[in-house]
Amino acid sequence: MIADLSANYVEKQALLCGFTAGRVRQDYGIDVVVQTFNRRGEVEAGRIFFQLKATDRIKFLTGGAVSCRVERVDLLHGLEEPLPVVLVLYDAKADKGYWLYVQRYFATFADFDPAHCGERVSVATPGTNVLDRKVMRELARAKNALLGQTQEVIHHVF
Repeated sequence: MIADLSANYVEKQALLCGFTAGRVRQDYGIDVVVQTFNRRGEVEAGRIFFQLKATDRIKFLTGGAVSCRVERVDLLHGLEEPLPVVLVLYDAKADKGYWLYVQRYFATFADFDPAHCGERVSVATPGTNVLDRKVMRELARAKNALLGQTQEVIHHVF
């Protein structure tokens, strides 16, 4: 049941922004996909992908971060995705989701090589990274910026 609650939490934040969210049935690491819309209600290119982890026993680390483990195969998929992949650790007792932008997080580790890690990788998400409407809108802006940069590169190549 807490897995469904975690999806519901992400869907609610998306809906409160005027976005849509859909659950992925055969997820392969992606559980919810969010489609964004501009202020005029027009669909925007690209999507935001969410991988969800749910627990009723959240683990806080020294310094206030929350910890969870991610399957290496899911991590590899997320790191190869050009659009934002966001890991959300959902605390069912507090009805709160802690988020981590996967590609940006692992880009900070210059020597990280997912091919040489174990079957699971531990990640630490700052306890201040609580997914809400403001963050959902920031993720949409990040996605749009990525697409803008991609379109600019394509324009220069051709």
